[in-house]
Amino acid sequence: MYPIKILIVDDEQDVEILFRQKFRKELRDSQFNFHFAFSAEAALAYLKTLQPLDVVLVLSDINMPGMNGLELLKLIKTDFPDLKVIMVTAYGDAANHQTAIGYGADDLITKPVDFNLLKQRITMLNPDQYLN
Repeated sequence: MYPIKILIVDDEQDVEILFRQKFRKELRDSQFNFHFAFSAEAALAYLKTLQPLDVVLVLSDINMPGMNGLELLKLIKTDFPDLKVIMVTAYGDAANHQTAIGYGADDLITKPVDFNLLKQRITMLNPDQYLN
C-alpha cells in the first residue's frame, strides 16, 4: 500500500507542526505523506508541477489572505477534477458550506479540527483509489 499523499493549504505555518504531531503514527507507518503550502497560490503552483498528479487529496483552509480557499477549490476542480478536496473553516456558517459543496468540495470540517474525525473522513473518501 502506498501512502495517501495530501496537500495541506493554510496560511498559518504552525499548522504543519500540528498535523505532523496529530498524524505522527500514520506518518511513521507510511499511511500518509504530507506536503504543505502556505497560500492558495503556492498550492496551485505545486499542483501544476506534478506529472502525473501525485497528490490525491487537498485539505484547504477557507479564510486566507490573497486567494481564499473557495477560489482555490473552484480552480482545483476545474484543472484537476478527480482531486479530492476537504475544506477547513473556523466558521461553520451555511453560506460557506453551500458554496464549498457547490464548487465541488468532497467534505467540509470546522476548526478546531477533530483529528480522529478527520482521519475517518479521509479514509471514507478513499483517495488511494487514484494511486494506480
